[in-house]
Amino acid sequence: MRIGIVHDSATTREVLRQVVLSVSGRSVAWLTADGAEAVRRAAEDRPDAILMGLEGAEAMHHILAEGPCPIVLVTASVTVAFSRVREAMSQGARSAVNAPVLGPDGKLKDGEALLACLAELAGTCQPMARGRAVPHLVALGASTGGPEALAQVLEVLPEGLRAAVVVVQHIGRAFADGLANWLQTRTRLPVRVAREGDVPEAGAVLVAGTDDHLVLGPEGALGYTPMPCGLPYHPSIDVFFESVAANCPRPGVAVLLTGMGADGARGLGELRKAGWLTIAQDEATSVVYGMPKAAREQGAAGRVLALAQIGPAVMAHVGGKER
Repeated sequence: MRIGIVHDSATTREVLRQVVLSVSGRSVAWLTADGAEAVRRAAEDRPDAILMGLEGAEAMHHILAEGPCPIVLVTASVTVAFSRVREAMSQGARSAVNAPVLGPDGKLKDGEALLACLAELAGTCQPMARGRAVPHLVALGASTGGPEALAQVLEVLPEGLRAAVVVVQHIGRAFADGLANWLQTRTRLPVRVAREGDVPEAGAVLVAGTDDHLVLGPEGALGYTPMPCGLPYHPSIDVFFESVAANCPRPGVAVLLTGMGADGARGLGELRKAGWLTIAQDEATSVVYGMPKAAREQGAAGRVLALAQIGPAVMAHVGGKER
């Protein structure tokens, strides 16, 4: 695995170089302090991943415009720089970690998070090939009362659906497999928990399956991230919807179903701005009219529909079966 490094601190560049080289099978493709130089180097010599300081946000935009490449943000404190980290991740960064440091004895400290991140990338990264056909995506978000609402939407969708379906339901890690198995009994589409690196495929349903947030990366693959921390709902529908708005090249359908609170409303608004069909469940058929209400009040929902109308509306938009 070859890593590019761009950071404005010479000390941090050297520390990152040492961390990368501390693991067999990894090498440094190039190092630079300058974002413009990083864009040039990435175009000439595409690495498998890039470690980048927060000052490289503009460079990240140009690098990702040329094709998929996982970018890991490295900063002195992810918590302190939370707002900047979140903005960079919404623009395509894969994850963020605290920068390792050299201790007074000259030894590396606090490199575990970065090593774990690189190990994850090495083992699971599945870039989207250039020219790969991108299916429509149907993004479903739900909370209280969600399982039954999700089932009623999914049971309308036919086998061979020409869209990929991704579900984010507020549910603990321990119950995700059970939810996926139960939904499988209510739909003709194959359903399973989403794994790190999965690429959504037409005619299949992937369900968020950890206490971390599910995100769609710029390379078209799904991943999990603990950022942003401190949100009341896990996995967050807003985090997923916002990642889709930033990284999905083809507008699809997003649906916000029954649930308390307002999670998903902001992200649904971002998808509507990006040209997606956005749907919120109506009050009469919601178990808890919280999230759909917030979406309606914020102007995020292009349509407000009864639960029984949502599956057919999805079908009409994505075109039904593959031919």
